[in-house]
Amino acid sequence: MIAKRSSSHCAEPAIKVMVVDDSAVVRQVLTQILNEDHEINVIASVSDPIFAMKRMENEWPDVIILDVEMPRMDGITFLKKIMSERPTPVVICSTLTEKGAETTLQALQAGAVNIITKPRVGLKDFLLDGCNDVVSAVKAASTAKLSNINASKNGPPKSKSVIKHISTRLSRTTQKVVAIGTSTGGTQALEAILSSLPSVTPGIVIVQHMPEKFTEMFAKRLDSICEIEVREAVNKDRVLPGLALIAPGGRHMRLKRSGAHYLVEIFDGPVVNRHKPSVDVLFRSVADQAGSNAAGFILTGMGDDGARGLNAMRQAGAYTVAQDEASCIVFGMPKEAIALGAAQSILPLNKIANEIMSSLTAEHL
Repeated sequence: MIAKRSSSHCAEPAIKVMVVDDSAVVRQVLTQILNEDHEINVIASVSDPIFAMKRMENEWPDVIILDVEMPRMDGITFLKKIMSERPTPVVICSTLTEKGAETTLQALQAGAVNIITKPRVGLKDFLLDGCNDVVSAVKAASTAKLSNINASKNGPPKSKSVIKHISTRLSRTTQKVVAIGTSTGGTQALEAILSSLPSVTPGIVIVQHMPEKFTEMFAKRLDSICEIEVREAVNKDRVLPGLALIAPGGRHMRLKRSGAHYLVEIFDGPVVNRHKPSVDVLFRSVADQAGSNAAGFILTGMGDDGARGLNAMRQAGAYTVAQDEASCIVFGMPKEAIALGAAQSILPLNKIANEIMSSLTAEHL
């Protein structure tokens, strides 16, 4: 099915989208949702990658929404083929299952930039209720810098001598907290940063915009490749050196001081800035509970979640950093933080691991 729309209502050409999913319901609903936005034009909606490749011989999309479990060719194989031949932003449309989460993480490693989740039942209503998220995911993907995905996958150059030197000094400090917030492109950025950190890293708390079930799988994969321990946070987890806690999808996370220690509270609540977990919720709690004993880092991602929270951290005496535009996959959240004056430093991705290690020493306190 091909659905064309006029782009006469907008100054810029509409974002050309292709939907590849073996579910007719998903194709129909996504096409309806996307075509209602005048900035988006669904040029094709097909049931598998073989049909997609045939359509792409005539017209190449700006963004592809891709299922991962399909007949004839699975989404991962198709994604790798696209990335090797003509890199194009891909948004994965995956089921909310453990298997779906595992496959989706493989897709993110292969170059996908975002995730849309879908349940096995109540599919139509679920997608319609989340129509704003679908549109936002497509718009964010259309601005993604795919060259930075490959750069992140290769990891930042590690200045081991610098990290070792800083690590020795940091081992004498206690009760420091690093807070990181990120969204689109964050999985690649976090992998590059966390895999560069030594075991004496200060305790780290992270919000990565990601659906429930996916965060646990994501944390396990990072844990398998990092020197520090990485896991999905549970309520009352202590924040400890050498440990990174990732907020679970579908729940908020905030920092709490308990005597001489910090711990995290995991709780339900309304979405904030259209997200749960929200970066602003975490950053504001860090500002309140840790003040100048904290450092905040806002990384790649669409929207403005975290910008005001980072500003609160800076006002409370924390050291604050925003990722620079050149190394972001989507320069949204850091841009908003910089505009508010929330960031004391603006750094490329390959400088952030070292900055985490140095940010909580006397140089910044």
